[in-house]
Amino acid sequence: MDAEGCDFRVFFFFFKQKTAYEISACLVGSEMCIRDRHMPAGFTKSMADRLDEVSPIHVKEAEDGDVLMKGTVYIAPGGKHMEVKRQPDGSHRIRLNDMPAIGGLKPCANITYDSLRDCGYDQVVCVVLTGMGADGTKGIVSLARKKPVYVIAQDAASCVVYGMPKAVAEAGVVDEVVPLNDVAKSIIKNVGVK
Repeated sequence: MDAEGCDFRVFFFFFKQKTAYEISACLVGSEMCIRDRHMPAGFTKSMADRLDEVSPIHVKEAEDGDVLMKGTVYIAPGGKHMEVKRQPDGSHRIRLNDMPAIGGLKPCANITYDSLRDCGYDQVVCVVLTGMGADGTKGIVSLARKKPVYVIAQDAASCVVYGMPKAVAEAGVVDEVVPLNDVAKSIIKNVGVK
């Protein structure tokens, strides 16, 4: 199995193994959840639909113009970059774009993190799970220059591929390193939900 397939299992595990309270609390406390997946167009919709079936919270493939809602996970569609744009009324909308792939990645997490620099959220909790490369690191570093972030990275022992969490740790912006089974608990702790 390739690393992307393993990463999907990790993401699926996160939703399936955690209680409804834990996952709902993560999202209520943090407003919403945005997830960039390195998958080609066509696959992210079926993944989002399947996660929605097994999850106590709503999971959907992001669409251009979606207004971010509490208790919803938005998965970036394969073949599109995803940005979060603050609106004049204080709400936040998803904008998808067709910029070229960055480092072979489309969607690219760096674009999503960069877009959060101008969001209306007081703090952004970033979670970096198993995966190849360093996608997300530059975006998190950039975001941290503009507003408070709390970065949770998956530990090497529970990663299938210790690439992305290692890169963000080496950049010096990680606040907490946890095994996969403790990720939800750490999110809950850091978004103020008991």
